[in-house]
Amino acid sequence: MTIRRNLPTTARIGISKGVPFLFKCTGMVRRIDDLGRIVLPIELRAVLGIKVKDPLEIFVGEEDGTIILVPYRPGCVLCGSMDDLVEMRGKKVCRGCVGEAKNF
Repeated sequence: MTIRRNLPTTARIGISKGVPFLFKCTGMVRRIDDLGRIVLPIELRAVLGIKVKDPLEIFVGEEDGTIILVPYRPGCVLCGSMDDLVEMRGKKVCRGCVGEAKNF
């Protein structure tokens, strides 16, 4: 796999589920307050469809400490799959894992 090396300095490359993706700098800079919080500007939240009280999952890059916020969508508690989920005892489990559990 070849990744372009002539990216703008405001662009970054990430990898999600083994697939490289490009994310760009918004030019927005925010300081952390005394309680450790940052504010996501309303314009950014509107563009991304993030509403008040929406849960965000936090990822941290192991190599460079990059922080990525992603809308939280809980998957299967056993394998992490987001497909074909059912709820069992308050937890989401995919049908594949349910089938494997039946054979266990």
